[in-house]
Amino acid sequence: MSALTEAAPGYRAARTLPLRVELARQLKRRRTLIMGGVLAALPFVLLVAFAIGGDPGSRNGQVTLMDTATASGANFAAVNLFVSAGFLLVVPVALFCGDTVASEASWSSLRYLLAAPVPRARLLWSKLAVGLGLSLAAMVLLPVVALAAGTAAYGWGPLKIPTGGALDPGTAAQRLAVVVAYVFVSQLVTAALAFWLSTRTDAPLGAVGGAVGLTIVGNVLDAVTALGHWRAFLPAHWQYAWADAVQPHPEWSGMIQGTAVSAAYALVLFALAFRGFARKDIVS
Repeated sequence: MSALTEAAPGYRAARTLPLRVELARQLKRRRTLIMGGVLAALPFVLLVAFAIGGDPGSRNGQVTLMDTATASGANFAAVNLFVSAGFLLVVPVALFCGDTVASEASWSSLRYLLAAPVPRARLLWSKLAVGLGLSLAAMVLLPVVALAAGTAAYGWGPLKIPTGGALDPGTAAQRLAVVVAYVFVSQLVTAALAFWLSTRTDAPLGAVGGAVGLTIVGNVLDAVTALGHWRAFLPAHWQYAWADAVQPHPEWSGMIQGTAVSAAYALVLFALAFRGFARKDIVS
């Protein structure tokens, strides 16, 4: 195969399976449209919930981020990120990165892509880039819709901080952008795990469900206080470190540690995916 591709006039490995082609294929899939609809609908579900329940107020004199949800559009966007970062945003990441290779195998089209010929590394890079791009788009879509819906319902104003003080709208928008970036980085472990499983199985549901399940296991382990300092090695331990960014004087140490842990796990899993797929017999 390599001799034929090298001799073929005009053949360039880097031109096979362009990102725009893979992106167009993934955008047209029903699961992409459904997931986008679910994320876009969540802010409106919360708007209805707050309208029915009234002003959240405070509990026992202690004000939480949830209690400030109706203070402004920025607060409402922050609350949407808070309620979805732990699980809801895990699902699109696992779906977009775990379904991408395994679905081709389940359709028996993977071997035809490689026979096109598309180099294996090129195929994985294209699918990984699109999967991560769609995951990031999902994380941007939620707060953008929430900010627009919250501003329409509660007005454009400063981000009220539960511990006291507020951030002006411009600063609040910048901090929320930092939060989204950190949430994306913290979900790289789920993305890498789903992608690695996708190269190991022909069942998309197995790759997606496995990544979601193991992420949940990580959250459960982080809740076991008996593990002590060992919890610091769990990505789940740092998933809400972004809360330090929405303070009058942000603290970055937790986010830095969380980024380092997530990146380390993700790099290992991505490397395993590429290494294993390069040696795998493709029969489907």
